[in-house]
Amino acid sequence: MQVTTLRAMRSPGLFRRLAALGIVFLGATTVACAKDGAAKDRTSSAAATGDGSIPDVLATIGDEKITLADLRERIGDDLDKLDANYKKTRSSTVENALNQMVRERVIDAEARKQGKTVADLVLAEAKGSFEPTDIEINTWYTDNKAKLQGRTVDQLRQQIADLLRKQNQQRAEQALEARLNKERRVALMFEPYRISFDNSGSPMLGKEGAKVSVVEFSDFQCPFCRQFAGNMRQLGKEFGDRVEIVYRQYPISSIHPFAFKAAEASLCAHEQGKFWELHDLMFTDQEHIAVKDLKEKAKRLGMNEGKFNSCVDTGKYTEQVQRDLLAGSKAGVTGTPAVFVNGVEVPGGAVAYPVVAAAIERELTRVKPTN
Repeated sequence: MQVTTLRAMRSPGLFRRLAALGIVFLGATTVACAKDGAAKDRTSSAAATGDGSIPDVLATIGDEKITLADLRERIGDDLDKLDANYKKTRSSTVENALNQMVRERVIDAEARKQGKTVADLVLAEAKGSFEPTDIEINTWYTDNKAKLQGRTVDQLRQQIADLLRKQNQQRAEQALEARLNKERRVALMFEPYRISFDNSGSPMLGKEGAKVSVVEFSDFQCPFCRQFAGNMRQLGKEFGDRVEIVYRQYPISSIHPFAFKAAEASLCAHEQGKFWELHDLMFTDQEHIAVKDLKEKAKRLGMNEGKFNSCVDTGKYTEQVQRDLLAGSKAGVTGTPAVFVNGVEVPGGAVAYPVVAAAIERELTRVKPTN
């Protein structure tokens, strides 16, 4: 079996095969629910606001002045979006190139030292094999059975094995890189551009104030958010108190007419300690999230019906949903789901679970320079 190196591009062939089976949620994807209604690749625009080069007074009309503050009153939100997109694009470009250079120097040096190839090092890190066991295949099938459209484990065994084999290889690559970085005392002075969020009042899992914060902007009517939804629960189980997982509202009403009220309803459920239960129900039965459906779901979950119904009918959390929308827009969110790990966006929309898990691991193991 040929092993790809750390520098090789990931082959999309596996995910095309899975897509043909109708189980594309297994693999990485770059699609999301976008504001223009199209499911498309998520890309950042590199547009700078010109920090430091815009004068305070932009124009005069006789004795009257038009100032930068006046301009910001009219287009401030747009400028913030442009600024965030520019900084994210610049940061990711620098970080990707830097990580590649560090990886090459550290891992290639180790390969030369041992007289082996990088592929040999990765395979050795995995104890000589990436092959999943039958138990691992069956466990994966059981955990994901509800999403496999009735297909049996024997029908999917090869595809599941391919996926798990790829994941095992990726884990070995990450483990090798982390171990060698520690041995060679790698310290990154560069810090990626991070967006700071005020998550007060938002539903969460894990431990508030944990070392790693995962913030998801999501839409209850978005099919790609449904595809991604189970990842949040899984992250909570795997990382426990090491992470703070936060759900932020980003209903795209132009294409999802029920999403805004569903967002409000989820916060009404949060009031009664039932946010995640309603979250799961709405994504499981996404075709039925009109207000009457939401009230029926609240009843099924044992909520106080009068309190929940009043909360939804009066729009108690309309302003909070609007604040979330504004926060997401200022952060450069253009589609859902949008996930940020310690303020750094994970590109790709509804990415596969290992992608987000790897981003968390990088933050947990990030080594900072010492003086």
